[in-house]
Amino acid sequence: MQDSAIILINKERGISSNKVVNKVKYLLNAKKAGHLGTLDVLGEGLLPITLNKATKLFELFLEKDKEYITTFKFGQTSLTLDLEGPLTTEDEKLNLEIDDVKKVIEKFVGKQMQMPPQYSAKKISGKKAYQLARDGKQADLKPKEITIYDLQLLEKVEKNTFKFKVYCSSGTYIRSFCRDIANELSTCGVMLNIIRTKCGIFNLKDAYTITDIENGNYSIVKPDILFDYPQTTISFKEFEKLSNGEQIDTKCNGKVKVYFENQFLGIAVCDNSKLKLQLRLF
Repeated sequence: MQDSAIILINKERGISSNKVVNKVKYLLNAKKAGHLGTLDVLGEGLLPITLNKATKLFELFLEKDKEYITTFKFGQTSLTLDLEGPLTTEDEKLNLEIDDVKKVIEKFVGKQMQMPPQYSAKKISGKKAYQLARDGKQADLKPKEITIYDLQLLEKVEKNTFKFKVYCSSGTYIRSFCRDIANELSTCGVMLNIIRTKCGIFNLKDAYTITDIENGNYSIVKPDILFDYPQTTISFKEFEKLSNGEQIDTKCNGKVKVYFENQFLGIAVCDNSKLKLQLRLF
């Protein structure tokens, strides 16, 4: 395995993202490992995992768009807005039809302000919101601007229960989205399940299970596919200079992908005929 790599994992329900990362790190004997966007314990689907120097890509990947398949049940809710918390039953007479929900969800496409759930990893004065919530305290959360690019009602699963496809900006809480749609329907709601199907350029169909990894049935993704920049190849002497943090002469402009002997070194910025590494992956 090369020093910098990404592997796409199909995370199972019931295990934390960090446990999956540690398992992959162990199986692939990597020095470092991280993920490009966590999934809740009850979440399933696409979890891109970075290995070794590719862990530096985390900040870059934070703002990538996501796609989810999720199921909401209206007329019930929980403190966590999903099945991690005990359900409370309300609106026993509620009987929503597809047309009722379709009329409401049209309002949710586009930019909007969203309040994170109380049970979330948002930090308040150094403490995570869910830690405060478990202590019976109310976290002073602030709404954040998100964008819902596309929202499809796929089917009515059973009474008051509907499946959706959501294409949204990074930072969107699907549990909060369920809550907000329910409020618009003058009821409450709970997210029953969630599957992440896309994360940036990555797709769930290209992901592997932990069993696949254990059986050696997988392939890695090279980090350079994340960048749509021109590429430049440098000599050994230039490589030595870059390794020491020096600039090298160049004829290119703007950002470029830098290679040495077919190895992707990272992203450099070319300015005033000088090239300097901005993101080092070796």
